[in-house]
Amino acid sequence: MLTLFLAGLPQGASAATPSILDVISNLQVKGRAPKTGYTREQFGPAWKDVDANGCDTRNDILKRDLKSVIYRGIGEDCVILSGVLTDPYSGETISFLRGVATSSEIQIDHVVALSNAWQTGAFKLNLAQRTAFANDPSNLLAVKGILNSQKGDGDAATWLPPRKSYRCEYVTRQVMVKAKYGLWLTAPEKAAILKILKSCP
Repeated sequence: MLTLFLAGLPQGASAATPSILDVISNLQVKGRAPKTGYTREQFGPAWKDVDANGCDTRNDILKRDLKSVIYRGIGEDCVILSGVLTDPYSGETISFLRGVATSSEIQIDHVVALSNAWQTGAFKLNLAQRTAFANDPSNLLAVKGILNSQKGDGDAATWLPPRKSYRCEYVTRQVMVKAKYGLWLTAPEKAAILKILKSCP
C-alpha cells in the first residue's frame, strides 16, 4: 500500500520507499483545530467527476469495490443498480440495491473523514485541493452503512473497524492520506496507530 501514495508524499521525503513508521515520524502532531467554518461544501460538490470519465466518484468507487455489478442500462457503465460487497470493516457480504430505502446500506466512507481532515489541517488547503481530497480513491471505501455512521468523524483513537484483521490496512491508509495532503495527527491518534502497527506483519 505504501507505494500507492509515494507520489503524494511531502517534498523532502526519501526517494526510497519509506516504511509506514518513517511516514508517521514525518507527520506533525498537534491538537485538533476548531471545527469553525467547516461545512461539506468546503470540500466541493459531493461526488464530483474529478477524473472526467463521465461517472461521479460515488459510482466509480461502487464499480471498483462491488462484485457482480449490474448497471442501469445496456451501454451505461456509470449508474450502478446492484452488486455485492465484501465489507472490509466487518467482513460481511452485503447486497447493494439502488433505491431510496436501500442505497444507504452501503455507503462510501472517507477513511480520513472530511471533518477530521478539516480539523487537522485541511482548513489551510484551497478549494481545489479539498475537492481532490474528498474524491481521492485512496481515501474512499464502499462499506457497511451502519459502520460508516458509527464512525462519524472519528480517528483511530476513537473508532476502528470491528474486523481486527483489517485494522493494519485501515490505519496505514489513514496515515498515507494524511501525508499526501499535509495533514497532522493528534497525539492520541498517533499512539493508537502505533499500537495497532506493532501487531502488523
